[in-house]
Amino acid sequence: MQQRTVRTLFLSGALALTLPIYAWAADDATEKPGVQVVYRDGRAYVTNTAVNPPFAAGESAAIPAAQNLDDRMPMAIQSLVHTISKTHGVDPQLVAAVMKVESNYDHLARSPKGALGLMQLIPATGQRFGVRDFFDPAQNIEGGVKYLRFLSDMFGSSRVDLITAAYNAGENRVVRLGNRVPSIPETRDYVQKVKKIYKPSAVPALVSASTDSKPVVETPAPEPTQTKIYRSVDAKGVVHFSNIGPPR
Repeated sequence: MQQRTVRTLFLSGALALTLPIYAWAADDATEKPGVQVVYRDGRAYVTNTAVNPPFAAGESAAIPAAQNLDDRMPMAIQSLVHTISKTHGVDPQLVAAVMKVESNYDHLARSPKGALGLMQLIPATGQRFGVRDFFDPAQNIEGGVKYLRFLSDMFGSSRVDLITAAYNAGENRVVRLGNRVPSIPETRDYVQKVKKIYKPSAVPALVSASTDSKPVVETPAPEPTQTKIYRSVDAKGVVHFSNIGPPR
């Protein structure tokens, strides 16, 4: 293949990155490359030669209007949220709500407590879920989604209050309190902010291994047993039927 053009693309919003676009001429006339956005080492590359990219640039336009997360969230981030959430069985609307409260969609966000990136993962938590580059949107979102799935399995998919409280204050603190939201003003305020934004998907993707989501297994009814009926004729010639057999 030969390189034909090199241009620069600027994404608006929090994801203000300079993205080199590489357009290639395919040697094989039957080849039909598509343009894709790939995140590597904290940088985003737009190319039509990527192998197994996280998402295709055109996918953002294919998202149904009813599933749009937030008009203020860059479409590239929306595509990542949808793809990664679907992979791990988490409602993308919950991921978007957490991200909004955590970083306001700023992939370079840093908190005074050391939380990093879009999902504001502290290094120890991010490393638990495989994050190496905390400012790579794809890695950061995946780490946050995996953590939300972990918390959903722990507390139950319907307990958004406990899931978000644990995301903010740590699951161990919530468990020590007997699965209650800690009486920490920051945590209580955080839970309310997320719940105010979160609009569950029409068909929630959030799945949990907790008791509230385990499939109900129906026990088959026992097969009816057959009762043996005995027929007898008394001395007067009257016929009798009974389930009690004659004396032996």
